[in-house]
Amino acid sequence: MKFRQAFSLGSFILEFVQSIVLALSVFVLIYLFVAQPNQVKGSSMVPNFTDAEYLLTDKISYQFGVPTRGDVVVFKAPASEPCAEDECEYIKRIIGVPGDKVMVEEGQVYLNGELLEQSFLPDDYITDPGSFCQEGVEVEVPEGKYLVFGDNRSHSRDGREFGPIDKSLIVGKAFFKYWPVSEMGLIPTIRF
Repeated sequence: MKFRQAFSLGSFILEFVQSIVLALSVFVLIYLFVAQPNQVKGSSMVPNFTDAEYLLTDKISYQFGVPTRGDVVVFKAPASEPCAEDECEYIKRIIGVPGDKVMVEEGQVYLNGELLEQSFLPDDYITDPGSFCQEGVEVEVPEGKYLVFGDNRSHSRDGREFGPIDKSLIVGKAFFKYWPVSEMGLIPTIRF
């Protein structure tokens, strides 16, 4: 009788450990290849994303497709950025894709010669120029690169300063906000 109880307890422990290992393995595979959590840090994406919000980033879509204008992406900081050595990640919105011509003039963004309608931003938001996107100078996004801006144009260090980012730096597309719970939901798709 004691042997049966010991055997049952041993079987239970073995099955429990196997279940934990299996669950952790699935979690690691999902984290590495499918989706990962990211925390918004700072105010560069206000009003659409605020400091300390948590998002899920889809890491698989861009393996089979390409990033598009309006996508909110998480990417590794370019080499020119101070925190690149720490492998910090930024969250910004794609404004220009390869071949697009982008210009910042008088607080507005022009895409391929036309004023960019940015209904996802308040009307009073102004887009300042930067080192890369200088006032009134049209720039073309090179092949394999993407021009990204923060939504909070006055408080964002982005492609206006460091220029287009290479597709290889993009971790994935932010698709779901899960914290705080009151803001939980899919991130709206914006296209322009």
